[in-house]
Amino acid sequence: MNIYKNRIERVKKEMEKCGLGQLMLTDPVGIRYLTGLDVHPFERFWAFLVRTWSENIVFANQLFAIGDTGFETVTMTDSDDVARIVSPHIAPGRLGVDKTMQARFLLPLMEDCSDTQFILGTDCVDNVRAVKDEKEQELMRKASKINDDCMEDLIAFIHEGVTEEECASYLTDLYKSHGADGVSFNPIISFGANAADPHHSPDSTVLKDGDCIVMDIGCKKDGYCSDMTRTCFWKKADPKYVEIYETVRQANEVAEGIVREGVPLCEIDASARDHIAAAGYGQFFTHRLGHFIGIEEHEKGDVSSVNSEAAKAGMIFSIEPGVYLPNEFGVRIEDLVIVTEDGCEVLNKVDKNIRILGI
Repeated sequence: MNIYKNRIERVKKEMEKCGLGQLMLTDPVGIRYLTGLDVHPFERFWAFLVRTWSENIVFANQLFAIGDTGFETVTMTDSDDVARIVSPHIAPGRLGVDKTMQARFLLPLMEDCSDTQFILGTDCVDNVRAVKDEKEQELMRKASKINDDCMEDLIAFIHEGVTEEECASYLTDLYKSHGADGVSFNPIISFGANAADPHHSPDSTVLKDGDCIVMDIGCKKDGYCSDMTRTCFWKKADPKYVEIYETVRQANEVAEGIVREGVPLCEIDASARDHIAAAGYGQFFTHRLGHFIGIEEHEKGDVSSVNSEAAKAGMIFSIEPGVYLPNEFGVRIEDLVIVTEDGCEVLNKVDKNIRILGI
């Protein structure tokens, strides 16, 4: 069975759990995951109808020129009524739709299919995407290896008088030279007090002595994303900041140490959060511990205090504790991990021991 047929069968099993016989997907990423068809529809209708009792259907605008899809394919033009074309293929009963289906398509379809109950069925795909197969895991290792190499090169590039923007620009060139397909998200490069903002955008701030340097970076390779954060210091480090750094590093390692199949995700979050709180900085750890990642840099699923779902072997997510002192300082240390039956594989190999650069 090829990779796409296997994924569709896994989705159908999830549909059966939800009492769904049909599921309409409009998320281009989800459709590509299940079919290999890579279309950027812009404002046009693009959908994949999964049916447990019959053949699956691709709905496409003729503009897309997708050729033989391997599925039953229904085409339309810009001047066609989408609901009129799609509704005859919807059976009475329950229809799952995904989280991205636009209201301008959904509402007319609901009106035409008055004998159909529309329910949110996104989890039928997202639950499957959350557990990566062996091929996906290998692609994630490949992307993370490139990210490791580029992180080391970026750290080596940092010098007197450099700005955040210059570092971000250099990183883009690094990814190209290392064979990446591009960034998986806009890099976060933060010097000094800017690091107190976890999602600071690089600007013209110039590096100065004693600054922390937060580098949250990720690339894309063969359709899969990497993500990692390291924090260094320039020339010197305030003892208070060293203490906080070590607390965050330990929290990262404590959390990674308990990751394994069957452990509730909220317990992984709590292990890091409790460690930081015990050091007196709990109120300054202002975000969840981690997010799921794969084809997209942020996928459905997280490692947070409210997610009691148990970790499953094959899940890939970040472990990224941080402490952010407003207008003063910030530190974050992030790895990606693959859950295994008896632990986890940490994808990032860049040293997490404190580094003071420029000396």
